[in-house]
Amino acid sequence: MSKVLIVDDESDIRYILSELLRKKGFSTLEASDGPSAIAAFRKERPHAVLLDHKMPGMDGFTVFLEFKKIDPSVPVIFLTAYGDIPFAVEAIKTGAYDFITKPPDIDSLALILKRGIEKFTLEQEVKRLNNAVGASVEGVFGKSGSIKRLIGQLTQVAVSDFSIIIQGETGTGKSTVAEIIHNMSKRVGGPFTRVDISVIPETLVESELFGYERGAFTGADRSKRGYFDVTNNGTIFIDELENMSPNVQSKLLSAVEQKKIYPMGGTKPVPADVRIISATNTDLLKLVREKRFREDLFFRLNEFAINIPPLRERAEDISFLARRFCKEACLELNKKTMEVSDEAIKVLERYGWPGNVRELKNAVRRAVLLSADRAILPGHIEFLTGRNNDFKDMPLLPLKEAAAIAVRDAESAAIRHALSLTGGNKSKAAVMLDVDYKTLLTKIKQYSIAAVEKQPEGITHDGPPG
Repeated sequence: MSKVLIVDDESDIRYILSELLRKKGFSTLEASDGPSAIAAFRKERPHAVLLDHKMPGMDGFTVFLEFKKIDPSVPVIFLTAYGDIPFAVEAIKTGAYDFITKPPDIDSLALILKRGIEKFTLEQEVKRLNNAVGASVEGVFGKSGSIKRLIGQLTQVAVSDFSIIIQGETGTGKSTVAEIIHNMSKRVGGPFTRVDISVIPETLVESELFGYERGAFTGADRSKRGYFDVTNNGTIFIDELENMSPNVQSKLLSAVEQKKIYPMGGTKPVPADVRIISATNTDLLKLVREKRFREDLFFRLNEFAINIPPLRERAEDISFLARRFCKEACLELNKKTMEVSDEAIKVLERYGWPGNVRELKNAVRRAVLLSADRAILPGHIEFLTGRNNDFKDMPLLPLKEAAAIAVRDAESAAIRHALSLTGGNKSKAAVMLDVDYKTLLTKIKQYSIAAVEKQPEGITHDGPPG
């Protein structure tokens, strides 16, 4: 039974509200002033609070701020006079759940409480899932044997200061693993900086990483600190490492060896005591053999290697992750608590997940949006296999919303086709699709499109041989 704390200095109001709410199925607690309300809140941990605005001594807003310090997720509904509505609006901006004017309509009040408590309960469940098992790695990635081995690796390497290369397909969670390592390390008090090499124009990578002095090049009208400078004593996460040019590779090697950097146009070194965690979705050792990546830099950065298995190789995690993403999506989209049906889980487990965990999360979010029921059914996820002609389980969407979904599907299909035709060459695919390279990279990540292996010379996709 949901527990509601009623805070009002008038005993008659507390008594009437308490009796009416009990008839609506709530259990109640009462407090007549601020200090006793705070004590009851701390001891009893109610699911919701009805709080009078104007009370002698400690006013309602001061009490509300104390509640937020103890547990900000508990919904607080202010009881206000009609003239206090401007205050109530400001209270909501500060984090109050809602307000209702005196005398309250008990049916409206019960509905507000029910919705607030449902949101609170869902938030508590999401917190429980996300904070499970120590550093919450299992709560983030699942509980399969391969994830347990990953946890063992993270525990071993986090306490060291080793440079790490994380390998894994698009969407497996490489940046999440990097942040977990930082949070478990002795550098947790320092900054954690993400740098995605693929979205920085090649001509700007050096200046972004190492900074520049005023006058270093045309347009440099002021000095700028680079990522390495602002991350001193912290951890820098470099994603898409394989896209780094030979010149920047050389500068990075120098920074790793000397623990100092030279901004472009500068002559004085800048300290750079930075732990480097890199990520790639390609075989970096193969690039080393092909002389496309510096061998000495590779071995400097690869003091410890972590491989994140693709989702298709750990299908036992899909059920756990799908249900977690469903709860998160319900919160995000402000929908009632929803379950993932066993039949839908079977569909998810049969799918290959080329976009891995990111694609699964996007699929579940879309299914939550489409479902008008309290469960995700197979019909809500048939778009994964292209069989989406049966709409009997799907609600009728507003035209603009339906069009947006259709555009996303069409763009995703076109990008996959272009990458297939170019053997995974993103630059050529961008030309074929008539978009700039950065836009293509953004959409590849947005739609969780997995990397395409480059084809051997002589093989084309123009059609069967004549």
